[in-house]
Amino acid sequence: MTTPHLAHAPVIPDSLLTKEATEILREHSTDLLFNHSMRVYLFAAEQGRQRKLRFDPELLYVAAAFHDLGLIRKFSSPDERFEVDGANAARQFLSAHNIAEEQVQTVWEAIALHTTPGIPKYMRPEVALLNSGVLLDVLGVGFDQFPAELREEIVAKYPRINFKEGFVQEYFAGFAHKPATTYGTVNAAVCERFMPGFKSPNACDLIAASPFPDSPLQSPAS
Repeated sequence: MTTPHLAHAPVIPDSLLTKEATEILREHSTDLLFNHSMRVYLFAAEQGRQRKLRFDPELLYVAAAFHDLGLIRKFSSPDERFEVDGANAARQFLSAHNIAEEQVQTVWEAIALHTTPGIPKYMRPEVALLNSGVLLDVLGVGFDQFPAELREEIVAKYPRINFKEGFVQEYFAGFAHKPATTYGTVNAAVCERFMPGFKSPNACDLIAASPFPDSPLQSPAS
């Protein structure tokens, strides 16, 4: 069986850094998450090209390769958001390759914020594009604006086999052991869907329970 050729798709950067990132992703990830991460990069890079954004393809690729590694047990902490775990893994990887701190921070922010609505699009291109690539692949945001032929080429090489159901299962499994870390994120709703009795804290209740007392009312000046 021949591998489909992405004649018009963005090119995956060919460097030692990206090759090692791919090896880590391939070794530790599932087929579903591997294909998802590759699609995210290709979607994001093409969106960057369409928008005429100046971005670093190598940094964007590393961000895409590591963005869901926090869902994998090897990279998962007991008490951090999975996005932060992936961002920290990318930081360690890039720092070991003597990448400049500013570039490391860009990748860290891209991964840490890739599930955060409304903010990444106002940040550096690599941060904004990782988020938009994820939104397209997971939620279909921008589906009609993305070239259909190119989209089909990308999916042919990195297929979405049982993706909708399988992704939700693998996604939830990545933070099911630490549901408290999902407070204030879109992932809290995932825990509520799959964990009977789980209810994410309500900000109103947390404010009311604060040990900080209100100041007494001031008497009007006589």
